[in-house]
Amino acid sequence: MLLSLRKSIPAEEFDYVLLKHALCRYKNPRVKINDLLKKGHIIRVKKGLYVFGPQLSKSPCVKETLANLIYGPSYISLEYALSFYGLIPERVETVTSITNKRNKIFHTPVGAFSYRYINPSIYACGITLYKMDDYHTVLIASKEKAVSDMLYFLKEMPDGARVKNYLLDDLRMERGAFKKFNKKTVKKLAGLYGRNVDLFYNVLMGETK
Repeated sequence: MLLSLRKSIPAEEFDYVLLKHALCRYKNPRVKINDLLKKGHIIRVKKGLYVFGPQLSKSPCVKETLANLIYGPSYISLEYALSFYGLIPERVETVTSITNKRNKIFHTPVGAFSYRYINPSIYACGITLYKMDDYHTVLIASKEKAVSDMLYFLKEMPDGARVKNYLLDDLRMERGAFKKFNKKTVKKLAGLYGRNVDLFYNVLMGETK
């Protein structure tokens, strides 16, 4: 039964509907699901969302996919996205996301997931679909939007020097990373996000002339 279950669900992450369908030949799939949970063959991440346990797992679960599924609508951003793109040196354990709903933090058996509210008027601009592999495509902020989101939650900066210091000193971003940003994209985001991102755009213009 376990091999059949694993064969019928190709990804490590799956929801209740898919799991119930994979167990459809059982008279009472709910009872079987509880048995699988009790024996650790599957692990409940949150209600209706699961990953395979160690015995059935073929590879680590994709936390980025889980972040999109745990609470939505949402997209990965902030520190986790900056680390994902290699823009900051620290490895970020908590998967940080943006939502247009209430702030939330989820502590799960596979890690922590945090969600911060942003104004719906600026939510959608700059979200990209990133293909992790054949089974996983995730919603994540572009590099430019991830920085814009970071700046959005700061107090209004007085000048570009403060923004530059924040990026280089607080976030420990390498100066060479400035060349990785698309200035046109940052300018577009600045029109939505306001002063801090506008100052970020000015920093990029000054650094990449």
